[in-house]
Amino acid sequence: MPVFPEEPEIHESLPGPGVPFPRESDAQALHVPATGGAPATKPTVAPAPVPGPRPAPPRPAQPRADRSGPPRLIPKPGPAPRRPAAATPQVEVQRIAATPAQALERADDAIDQLLDSGRNPGDILVLTVGGAHPWQQHELSFGEERYWAQLTEGGDVFYADAALTRPVRREVVVLVVNGGSPTRAAEAYTKALARATGLLVVCGEAGPAATGVAGAAPGRPVTA
Repeated sequence: MPVFPEEPEIHESLPGPGVPFPRESDAQALHVPATGGAPATKPTVAPAPVPGPRPAPPRPAQPRADRSGPPRLIPKPGPAPRRPAAATPQVEVQRIAATPAQALERADDAIDQLLDSGRNPGDILVLTVGGAHPWQQHELSFGEERYWAQLTEGGDVFYADAALTRPVRREVVVLVVNGGSPTRAAEAYTKALARATGLLVVCGEAGPAATGVAGAAPGRPVTA
């Protein structure tokens, strides 16, 4: 009987790195235990934690003020400084020597000179102490409504009695002392001075005597 040589035992081994399994079932079969249980599962490896940003170094604490001394006193605010009062505009006074009978004529000459120098007619107010000025009588002939409307419009020289009660002020006031008592003339002077904003021309004797008015001459006012 012939004797056959004994065949060497072939052991299965895992393929080396980079050598794929012939089939996925063959790779699973290698991990199946001999008892025939379920194939072993590959252990799960938890990912390594990602390091976060480094915390900033702690800031040094601010040194506390030394409160051992006396408390600091804060001065109270004083009263606000007062604003200087607005200066009252100075009114120039010019005088024309005239008797009551000459006052109207002297006043008309003064008005003509003011207009010739460039004054606006609406800037001139003429007040009479005695009888009404002829131009006032003329304007009143058209009725009082038209007469006072001329004052409101302010486009021309306005003639009125020195006892005018309506509030009106103009740059130039011409006071005509053509009659009346000295007391009435003094009162008219005070009111006329309050109505003028720049120049008061007095034709006749009224109010205190003029002092320090350079260039004033009887019968002719100084052109302002």
